[in-house]
Amino acid sequence: MDYVYGPGRNHLFVPGPVNIPDQVLRAMNRNNEDYRSPAVPALTKTLLEDVKKIFKTTSGTPFLIPTTGTGAWESALTNTLSPGDRIVSFLIGQFSLLWIDQQQRLNFKVDVVESEWGQGANLDVLASKIAEDKAHTIKAICIVHNETATGVTNNLATVRKILDHYQHPALFLVDGVSSICALDFRMDEWGIDVALTGSQKALSLPTGLGIVCASPKALEATKTAKSVRVFFDWNDYLKFYKLGTYWPYTPSIQLLYGLRAALDLIFEEGLDNIIARHTRLGKATRLAVEAWGLKNCTQKEEWYSDTVTAVVIPSYIDSTEIVRQAWKRYNLSLGLGLNKVAGKVFRIGHLGNLNELQLLGCLAGVEMVLKDVGYPVKLGSGVAAASAYLQNSTPLIPSRI
Repeated sequence: MDYVYGPGRNHLFVPGPVNIPDQVLRAMNRNNEDYRSPAVPALTKTLLEDVKKIFKTTSGTPFLIPTTGTGAWESALTNTLSPGDRIVSFLIGQFSLLWIDQQQRLNFKVDVVESEWGQGANLDVLASKIAEDKAHTIKAICIVHNETATGVTNNLATVRKILDHYQHPALFLVDGVSSICALDFRMDEWGIDVALTGSQKALSLPTGLGIVCASPKALEATKTAKSVRVFFDWNDYLKFYKLGTYWPYTPSIQLLYGLRAALDLIFEEGLDNIIARHTRLGKATRLAVEAWGLKNCTQKEEWYSDTVTAVVIPSYIDSTEIVRQAWKRYNLSLGLGLNKVAGKVFRIGHLGNLNELQLLGCLAGVEMVLKDVGYPVKLGSGVAAASAYLQNSTPLIPSRI
């Protein structure tokens, strides 16, 4: 894809990284400072307490690791499990595939439960495996909450119900990279043992922070876990938590100040209001896709994601050309189809610090691109469907908490 300068701002509608609010940019626009001074530990202490709120946990212990979601995955696995441990993991798209690849390369014994891309995790298979596992050889369940490759959201509450029904002690590990702080997520209520997210998604920060939250059960598992870990070792963090200095190595100072500003914005709007906003934007996008005469990659309504929509296009069009044309002609960034759905879908990200007018602008751009590549879309049809819904659905009033 040749680089071509386009006038105006870039319209970023991939499912992460997302747009960064001005307040966050200003907060990060600062010099380096000594992280051993009293200021940074004081800041870190408030961040650790406030981060727990976006996971909806009071008992979890958070870790702010200078890494990406991939590093957060590794942190979750290596701190709680030992090589050879049996885990059940669900393959439903590119990112669950990558996590499974990591699990296998870390020498865990992985029971892969695969679904057709566009479907959610097969929890009936999970129930069967848990029911048969009388000896409790399964040590963990690993699941991606929101699979961005296909726009599928899994039901985490059902996973917890299955484990509780059979009184199974397996750890419950969740990738919430594109869901936490955008979709309904309840760590304590759903009995999640390790949850993780990345700063570049719904938190609307730059890439660079893997945020992990561990339950008391997960922390207890670290005492017997034999996986090799150094950079991601939670115990190193916990030692410095007790000392009140918090950091076993140099943190990203600018990202910490950005996180402070991002959390302040989240609490000002209200987390439940943010979840409701994403619900509205997700529904509006799906209505636009329907008005265009196209299909959602996600095969059932129960799996629809409110942070990303994967749009299936006719076989005579290569979806890669849609993404290329959008970027080259309109300075509009859309998500490519990945792996099994490469060339078959394009993705519209609608998460983070985003409002209705921004989304409608994106949808108008998509319509122009569809017209450019030869799809017979009626210009304005998707925008009209989405705007009619948004106009008639009532957003919650932001609460200052």
